Amino acid sequence: MAPEPHPAEALGAPAGTPAAPAAATVADPAELPTAATAVTPTAALPGLPRTLAGRARTLAAAVRKRCGDLARIESPSGDAARLDSLAEELAAGYAATGATAVRQRCDHGDHLVLDWPGQQEDLPHLLVVGHHDTVWPVGTLTDWPVEERDGRLTGPGVLDMKGGLALLEGAFALLADLGQRPHRPVRMVIVSDEEVGSPDGRRLVERHLRGAAAVLGLEPGHPDGRLKTARRGSTRVRLTVTGREAHAGNDAADGVSAIDELVDQLIDVRGLARQPGTELNTGRIDGGTRANVIAGRAEAELGLRFATTEAQRRTLDTLAHLTPHRPGADVRTEVLSSRPAWPERTGNPLLRHVRSLAAALGQRLDGAPAGGAGDTNLAGARGLPTLDGLGAVGGGPHARTEHLRVDQLGPRIALLAALLAVPLPRLRER
Repeated sequence: MAPEPHPAEALGAPAGTPAAPAAATVADPAELPTAATAVTPTAALPGLPRTLAGRARTLAAAVRKRCGDLARIESPSGDAARLDSLAEELAAGYAATGATAVRQRCDHGDHLVLDWPGQQEDLPHLLVVGHHDTVWPVGTLTDWPVEERDGRLTGPGVLDMKGGLALLEGAFALLADLGQRPHRPVRMVIVSDEEVGSPDGRRLVERHLRGAAAVLGLEPGHPDGRLKTARRGSTRVRLTVTGREAHAGNDAADGVSAIDELVDQLIDVRGLARQPGTELNTGRIDGGTRANVIAGRAEAELGLRFATTEAQRRTLDTLAHLTPHRPGADVRTEVLSSRPAWPERTGNPLLRHVRSLAAALGQRLDGAPAGGAGDTNLAGARGLPTLDGLGAVGGGPHARTEHLRVDQLGPRIALLAALLAVPLPRLRER
């Protein structure tokens, strides 16, 4: 039996092809895939690595502009009108690369499902997940415009994740420019509520997980460019306290302060963060009406992250059984959204495949677990072959330091195009 090809040969280039300049990512060359794990040959154009890298560099300027244009369409979670406007713009851009776009109705902003035909339509689809909502309120652009400085594109949402959306559009445009199609059908689900835990988008992602060969996420990579191979679980919980209103001067003894009760409950809840595998952030507090009125209602929104499913179960069980400190107070907890922990797994043939493609393109790439959660948790927790962090390379998501590195747009476009064009190896035991 003939030996399997070197990764560069699988992309249509001879094994001795000189490597392009390496991307700013970290990998040990000694750990790069050997012939035994190399990807399957493809009928792509001869010399595809050089072609992809060269065309990607040419396209990088257009993708950078596209990212900036998308970021200028403000799209905070829950703003249906602005999210729908951006969904329409995205659908038009992807349709120009050959996609069929379908809007999925949601009261808080429509989701998008896009399909690209593959060379082999009978193969299971490759699923890509993304989102078009951001954490930034409308008006942020007024004092923080999208602009490029010192090789960094900065602005609200440029990294998380307008950059990833623009990169995939660029990858499909690159293949179309070469007269190529993806090797297998590609489906993309873009949800409008990821930044609040995908309370509605989750059902859509889970529906399209069925039958998927692998799942890719367009969240930003680690700051050094590494991909994300596991994610912590996350849950948003609303803690609501009901007390009894009264005049704060004349009838204070008749009142039950919901705010005082909430403060005591939050002190108790902070102890949960000392349990192994659990982190807690009190993200929002609201309550009361006036300084001269005993507060009748107060609430807090908690953000919890979990290293394991057991930590998640234990913590949520504790929150579900909180008891009030004050007679007459009522304490309730409501889970607003939840994602399971995606544990890291040994082996990871999907990561090996991507690393081999990166090596053929002259990039050095690796993966590592991530602290944040996302919709890829839904796939990874089920044991599906999953990788995230294939979006832009940069830093500062959810902060005013948010930025992407312009010099890494070209390498990411080339990598995504290769992932689409080259056949997947066997990723699971049959």
